Amino acid sequence: MDESAEQTRVDWREWGEDAFAVADRAGKPVLLSLSATWCAHCHDMDRETYDEPRIAANVNDGFVPVRVDADRHPRVRERYNMGGFPSTVFLAPDGTVLSGAGYLGPDGFRQVLTSVRKAWNAKGADAGTTPRALREGLPPAGDLTPEIEQQMLGQLVDSFDDEHGGWSDDAKFPLPRTIEFALKRQRDQAIRTLDAVDANLRDDYDGGFYRFAEHANWSTVHHEKLLDSNAALIRAFANAYLYTGTDAYRDAASAGVDYLASTLWTGAAFAGSQAGDDAYYAQEASDREADDAPPVDPTAFADRNALAADALLTFAAYTDDERARSYGTRALEFVREELVDDGAVTHYVAPATEEDAASDADAAGGERGEVGVLADQARVLGALLRARQVTGAATVEEARAVADWTLAELGAEDAFRDGPAAGAGLLDESLYPLDGNVEFADALLDLAVVTGEDRYREVGRRALAAFGGAADRFGVRVAAYAATVSRYLESPLVLRVGGAAGTDLHRAALRMADHEKVVVPGADGVAAGEAEVARGDAVAGTATSPPDLADLVAETV
Repeated sequence: MDESAEQTRVDWREWGEDAFAVADRAGKPVLLSLSATWCAHCHDMDRETYDEPRIAANVNDGFVPVRVDADRHPRVRERYNMGGFPSTVFLAPDGTVLSGAGYLGPDGFRQVLTSVRKAWNAKGADAGTTPRALREGLPPAGDLTPEIEQQMLGQLVDSFDDEHGGWSDDAKFPLPRTIEFALKRQRDQAIRTLDAVDANLRDDYDGGFYRFAEHANWSTVHHEKLLDSNAALIRAFANAYLYTGTDAYRDAASAGVDYLASTLWTGAAFAGSQAGDDAYYAQEASDREADDAPPVDPTAFADRNALAADALLTFAAYTDDERARSYGTRALEFVREELVDDGAVTHYVAPATEEDAASDADAAGGERGEVGVLADQARVLGALLRARQVTGAATVEEARAVADWTLAELGAEDAFRDGPAAGAGLLDESLYPLDGNVEFADALLDLAVVTGEDRYREVGRRALAAFGGAADRFGVRVAAYAATVSRYLESPLVLRVGGAAGTDLHRAALRMADHEKVVVPGADGVAAGEAEVARGDAVAGTATSPPDLADLVAETV
């Protein structure tokens, strides 16, 4: 049973072909419960609704109930998410959707059960519909132009909350990728948003950053802490420090590193998340007991550990923080050794037993996730290249393997699928996620620079252009699309450094104030003690000292 499930009276099945086959033979709908270990409302629904005897009996008798951990099954999540968690989704045996909702208390759940049963009895599987994202297929393609970046800048201006910071007049999510886009283009907005995140979402006592706040003034905080959002915020604060030199942003990033290296470190990799517990966090910090701290999900996810490695190595590049470098390197090493095989990335591995999780045993011994999820491929590729830039690690051939596997297995069209077109329900229907395509295209550009192979640049450009026809409708949440398009159109700043990583010249190259640059230590054709500055095919010159390098970069920008 998925880790997200509490003990209830419902006889939950695992997601898979067997459950849908049972539904087909019995002529019953499937009840899909999308949950997460960190989701407080999910656990509330388990206690209040699914553990109610009459409701549980009704579900067990009239439906095939399936529980899915949304973190462990991202492709199920992206097809059936009803806008948050829990998602309560009723499916026909062919995987099409009969009805869906979010959290449902006992009375609301009974009403939905009655409605679904009536529709099923009247129309059967004909009552099911395919989710819109799958019906539409490939996104509308279009040219990549400078207007895409300008339109996104307009979106930032229009949606920015001048009073409270952030880009919404409703619930406030930190949006670290949007912050990074703004750092280079609307820095005041980025800084004010980071200040608000630091003041309202940072846990000064137990460490880490909370997931979001319900209101525009950053109040009514949801206290769950996810590895990926914490890692992304560490990188955003580190990049703010790169641009401003303000110690407060370095301190915020460092506090995030502390949380990852303590609470989320399993002894082998970073755990996926820590649940939110309003009662625990309502206490005065001095009254909190460590034994009462919310539980941690020890699952080691490839994408989240790769993002954490990227973030920690980025912070180490700007600060020489050895702890961040060490944990980032160890997390990436775990992913490389346990979750990557000839370029194919396994989504997660869980501890073999609860005792293993409690004792910090090897996290590689338990249940393993599916192979070839686009987000995993993209983030692992990005982390391998970050390690090459920061530490000089010999990761280029592994990066090639990850990229080439993705091109061969997920790239039948210009845009990349979210994973192999196979699986239960509607998993065999292709989905082309914008965020995954953007992350992969961004990493492909870095790979093209590091290897000198333009084929990666061309493939990444086509993936971005596959969404170009809809770019004028993109909101601030996908500002990373505009940032990556800009990198492709303008070509990133490239600093090729001769000699081994770790020299003063290499460290100075890493600290040039452009977080979208590419640094290549040990570059072929560059003499030790020299650094070449280029943008695209244009080489600006060569520097032999950090001050000369700074002057040359300033002229290039």
